[in-house]
Amino acid sequence: MIKYRTMAPADIPEGLKLCRKAKWNQMEADWQIFLQNSPGACMVAIFEDQIVGTVTTITYEHSFSWIGMVLVDPDFRRKGIGQQLLQEALQLLHSEETLKLDATPQGREVYLKLNFVDEYTLSRMNMLHAEEIFHPTIARAIRKEDLSGVIEFDSKIFGANRESLLNWMWEKAPGFAFLIEEGNEIKGYSMGRYGHDFMHIGPIIAANISIAKDLVNAALNKCAGSPVILDVLHFEPEWIAWLNGIGFTEQRNFIRMFRGTNRFKGVPGNQFAIIGPEFG
Repeated sequence: MIKYRTMAPADIPEGLKLCRKAKWNQMEADWQIFLQNSPGACMVAIFEDQIVGTVTTITYEHSFSWIGMVLVDPDFRRKGIGQQLLQEALQLLHSEETLKLDATPQGREVYLKLNFVDEYTLSRMNMLHAEEIFHPTIARAIRKEDLSGVIEFDSKIFGANRESLLNWMWEKAPGFAFLIEEGNEIKGYSMGRYGHDFMHIGPIIAANISIAKDLVNAALNKCAGSPVILDVLHFEPEWIAWLNGIGFTEQRNFIRMFRGTNRFKGVPGNQFAIIGPEFG
């Protein structure tokens, strides 16, 4: 019999095992931030003392909540575990006005039955080996004293304040955090995080595509010789074409979905890459 309970820090090693089986990129630090941000609101499925599934949730202020990390051990799929984990998450978030997630095309069919609707499409782009060349850029490193301004800039475009998450990203990988200003006004920023198989660049939040390109160049200067991924939105065809032109290829698609009012949409056209489908 499958049982469901709240995820605890001691469960992280088992969560990582599921990530490796699924060939997902998450590291221990990713699980830690889920539990730090949402204590009591991440769940595991258990069969005979073995963790066979997970789901995480994060609430961004009073704007919306996020569902991610729906993972089921391959040996236990097609037993309704993933769907029950989703029901557990929905119950935890039952009082929230809006729920969001990034679905695979296969997962989308499940979410449609749970009253989620499509918002827009994203693509995972990867570069298996970043070239060891210097990419000119006007971006500079984000300093600690810049973070309050970056968080304010981000909140307007993302649609919610995610201060704790951005502070965590900067603390874990400050060398991959970049900023572009004009005068004293922030025009764009990017961050990144270490993964098991790839360096993951995102979010990339920018006033226009030119600034977004510059931020990618700054990140690539730090990734020479390494594999890199970005999860990018489809609002600018030129953006996808440019990424293809510098060596990125499309790996797979996601569909941003929501359930509820979706009053806090942010400005998707200025979100050139997200943190990842588990965070938004």
